[in-house]
Amino acid sequence: MNKILVIGTLLIGSMQQAAAQDTVRYVGTTLSNVDYHHGQLSPAVGVHNVQVMRANRDIKDSTTGFGWTYNHQPLITYWNNTWYLEYLSNPVGEHVPPGQSLLMTSKDGYHWTAPKISFPIYKVPDGTTKEDYKDSVAHNLSAVMHQRMGFYNSTKNRLLLLGFYGIVLGPHDDPNDGNGIGRVVREINKDGSLGPIYFIRYNHAFNEKNTSYPFYEKSKDKGFVEACKELLSNNLMVQQWSEEADRNDPLIALHNDNYKAFNFYTLPDGRTVGLWKLALTSISADKGKSWLYNPVRAPHFVNSNAKIWGQRTSDGKYVTVYNPSEFRWPLALSVSDDGLNYKNLLLVNGEITSLRYGGAYKSYGPQYTRGLEAGAVSPDGNCWVTYSMNKEDIWVASIPVPVKDKVDTDVNDDFTTLPAASALKEWNIYSPMWAPVAIEKAPDGTQVLSLKDKDPFDFGKAEHVLPAAKRMTATFTVVPQQNDHGNLQIEFQDAKGNAGIRMVFDSTGTLYVKAGYRNRSIMKYEAGKQYEVTVSLNTNARFYTVSVNGKESGNQIFFAPLENVQRLVFRTGDIRRFPDADTPTDQMYDLPNPGAQAQPAAYLIKSVKTKKVQ
Repeated sequence: MNKILVIGTLLIGSMQQAAAQDTVRYVGTTLSNVDYHHGQLSPAVGVHNVQVMRANRDIKDSTTGFGWTYNHQPLITYWNNTWYLEYLSNPVGEHVPPGQSLLMTSKDGYHWTAPKISFPIYKVPDGTTKEDYKDSVAHNLSAVMHQRMGFYNSTKNRLLLLGFYGIVLGPHDDPNDGNGIGRVVREINKDGSLGPIYFIRYNHAFNEKNTSYPFYEKSKDKGFVEACKELLSNNLMVQQWSEEADRNDPLIALHNDNYKAFNFYTLPDGRTVGLWKLALTSISADKGKSWLYNPVRAPHFVNSNAKIWGQRTSDGKYVTVYNPSEFRWPLALSVSDDGLNYKNLLLVNGEITSLRYGGAYKSYGPQYTRGLEAGAVSPDGNCWVTYSMNKEDIWVASIPVPVKDKVDTDVNDDFTTLPAASALKEWNIYSPMWAPVAIEKAPDGTQVLSLKDKDPFDFGKAEHVLPAAKRMTATFTVVPQQNDHGNLQIEFQDAKGNAGIRMVFDSTGTLYVKAGYRNRSIMKYEAGKQYEVTVSLNTNARFYTVSVNGKESGNQIFFAPLENVQRLVFRTGDIRRFPDADTPTDQMYDLPNPGAQAQPAAYLIKSVKTKKVQ
């Protein structure tokens, strides 16, 4: 029996076993379509996706993580009125040394400090070997980082920061095979400074005598030592260490090389749900000391070898965030009332930034998501997660709670008068660092929704879910800041993200609409001039009209049929369809001029109003 057949048989068996057990399961009917980056999923209303670190090899300082272009496995928490985000980094590719971990902070979740080193490059002792990798011996070799857990907040409010130094002796060697150096820890102080680095747990070949940092018990800070011991005694927390730890480490309750990237949450009856890669799941009645059954595939969950995050939300419900496909796109969520039965599938992020720098195992897409660790709670009650894009850039997403996918009222947003803090509450935004989407002041002093773009590989996007309408009017006021470069596209879409109307302020000073194969000019536009655009549409007739500053341009036809309109999108670039399901897995080449910027463009939106026609 071949390997694929064996795995398939095991998965079918585990699903049949789980079907008869008290377990996490997906009871909804929505599935993701991998032919679209967004999976044809309806968005969860009001999700804000914000890029917080953009790799750039041309800038070798802390603003871009020192020019290293493999950045992955972010972990996030909230403590002492501050957001903390840790991620690991290598110069080019996965598991290719040297490696280090970096730390970023934020006061609002949107604006982040430049990365600083949390755990620096570490030299592997010369002469180090591995039983299963006998042909190589370490010489002038640096470790790589690999940690599934980043933060622990003790019962006495001491915040620990953790990392793991793994060893890669050569191609296809594994840093989390149980043969690494060990796990390191340091404290994050109340003022944001970092304490000294210690080892908190060694792997079998290492100890105080052949490592470069002291054992945590050597610290003279009794509170720090107490926090470390508290962590070591917490079965659920240390279960996250299973991949990197010794395979017989007595701290780890559940040992199995297939149980990866563990996280957990508590059910209303006090039991613990565990989640692993591939949507494996089990339940513990004693806080992780034992498990009621070996982890099995959660029935009807679709998830490949990527992380899944689960948590209880501030409204008493539960959410899982993951890639619902055999690829690492899209990033989606599902909600459960009881923590076991997940009933829907909604979009969190359906964009894939261009992978600018090639490298080993750099999978396409928004992936490896993690929510607030160490029992942290966000100050706004929302669900906050972090993820890497293409294992290259680091992003954060805020998901409003309660989660919803529909709105009942028309849009009536005058950005010049709305409170800045809540103006985008029901808008979905996709905001790269070089194509930011935000509420800002215009040159004339008025407040606007600003979409700027100097990123040749990405775009900014602001999107609003609408009440489903077959007939509607939409009026929006736009002030393009240039007319000789840039690109603002406005689309009317259905719930699945299919567009039927597209209008474009293009780089030649022309406002046009897409008309089948061709584009139809509406008018020429000027930089700095205000344009009030009104679109009246009828999906049954497949016709719409466009009026600009009161001047109508006649009937237009939908370039694709829609049953109804449920989304209005403003985007500073063309829609992307690369990669797709048939794209080769590994991109080992860099894109041309990957560190370059485009000529800055900006579009200021003063108001957006829609009206469903009954």
